[in-house]
Amino acid sequence: MTTFTPTPVPPQPGQILARGVCRLLASHGFACVEEFVPKRGKRLDVMAIGPKGELWIVECKSSRADFTSDAKWQSYLEWGDRFFWAVDADFPVDLLPEESGLILADSHGGEILRMGPETRLAGARRKALTTKLARDAARRLQGLRDPRL
Repeated sequence: MTTFTPTPVPPQPGQILARGVCRLLASHGFACVEEFVPKRGKRLDVMAIGPKGELWIVECKSSRADFTSDAKWQSYLEWGDRFFWAVDADFPVDLLPEESGLILADSHGGEILRMGPETRLAGARRKALTTKLARDAARRLQGLRDPRL
């Protein structure tokens, strides 16, 4: 039996930011899922669930062009209790809306510079999202242990 070992692909800039964001949020008791799809057609860079069940969305932007080409970010607001942008130290933060949260990150961690306003989700949506988040995370973990599943 031949074993196939894929060649590792270097992480993209947004993935590097996401790693730092997840490390930061983990230090605050959050569990994160990267590239979470709350429903078909929407993909969140990071969805995090906190110790009290709060759901935070973080969109990672690696450049001005990355930010200006994202026309759908406002439709993400209805899927979390708080919304944040995550950028690196070279990003022109004056481009980002002041009414959203801001995280400064790199591959090693980050810092919350501005909390996004809280808009609590309705109970039914919170339950559905929490269940989907748990199931997606469990499937990913299971896939690591058994890639043929």
